[in-house]
Amino acid sequence: MTQLRNFPYDSLEVGQTARYERTVEERDIQLFAAVSGDRNPVHLDAAYAAGTQFKERIAHGMFSGALISAAIACELPGPGTIYLGQSLKFTRPVKLGDALTVELEILEKLPKNRVRIATRVINQDGKKVVDGEAEVMAPTEALNIPLTELPPITIG
Repeated sequence: MTQLRNFPYDSLEVGQTARYERTVEERDIQLFAAVSGDRNPVHLDAAYAAGTQFKERIAHGMFSGALISAAIACELPGPGTIYLGQSLKFTRPVKLGDALTVELEILEKLPKNRVRIATRVINQDGKKVVDGEAEVMAPTEALNIPLTELPPITIG
């Protein structure tokens, strides 16, 4: 079983970085649409999407936002982190099959265990698809906990 560890506030350093990787699959788009209720046809209908500026289906913008959340929760600062805010700028579409890398960088340590983090999502071509910044409350105690196993989920 995979273990998750965190970086408590006192151990964080400005400039510290982490990465989180994920390839966008059809299953991700379907599940995100089901969970969020966002059934915009540009995400789900290939014929409709072909007539848009993108010429093909694209992932939900907030799917990339969710990957940033996962990176913060699982990588830096990690388990026990509380989200306080997030700004996002979507700079390029994310397409099915894109291999995304979330890059996090500690920008500033603030009072009351708060931390500003640069949040970027880069595609397989090295192009930035999302740029932003998060403010979180970092955990105060070190944790090393097992990664929760998710139940199998079927679509359709």
